[in-house]
Amino acid sequence: MTVEIVILAMIAAFLGLRLYSVLGRRAEHEEEPIAGRFDPRRGAAGAPRVAATAKPDAKSDEGGASSTANTRQRELPSTSPAAERGLREIAAADRRFDAFAFLEGSRSAYRMILEAFWKADKAELRQLCDHDVYEGFAAAIDARVEAGETLDNRLIRIEDSTISAAGMDGNTARITVRFRSDIAAVTRDAEGAVIAGSLDDAIEAVDVWTFSRNVTSADPDWLLDETDEG
Repeated sequence: MTVEIVILAMIAAFLGLRLYSVLGRRAEHEEEPIAGRFDPRRGAAGAPRVAATAKPDAKSDEGGASSTANTRQRELPSTSPAAERGLREIAAADRRFDAFAFLEGSRSAYRMILEAFWKADKAELRQLCDHDVYEGFAAAIDARVEAGETLDNRLIRIEDSTISAAGMDGNTARITVRFRSDIAAVTRDAEGAVIAGSLDDAIEAVDVWTFSRNVTSADPDWLLDETDEG
């Protein structure tokens, strides 16, 4: 009886490992889950906030959280010397700033803003963009609605995202990120017929977006305040 129990336990463990090997890995082209606003201190948008740096009175405990935070402040994502100086300038003005977390959050914001624009979700765009950028998106949406057209676009993947510029403008931190992505784009008419594009063929898109935040504000969210094509 004991031998049978051991054998059954071994079988259960083997099946469990096989299940994990299948479900524990993300599919190569699976889209990243996105939720919530763009707050880089949350890492992935919508996740619980985590302080980017230690509090001024935090004590390091044999390489604990304070040491890790300070190390992350010294390290920066790969970028140009000018952009690196700008990131350090922002970090000096805002002790909570974490360049790595910002870059991760910017990818989430990129997807959220694109999908909101494609779905004509003005309410979401208003929360994520400053006034001028929002007005540009809103005008394009209105023109699309007037023409009776809808977009059925898909962001397949973000191939690369790099910080190309950064710095302080008074109390406002501004960071420019260059995104290279694959997008499947389809335009449909009022009857739902495809009039342009294809979901079977993704095209490479290069977008250069600038995000800004007033570092003296209690609001941790960054807003998209400029868009351009790379």
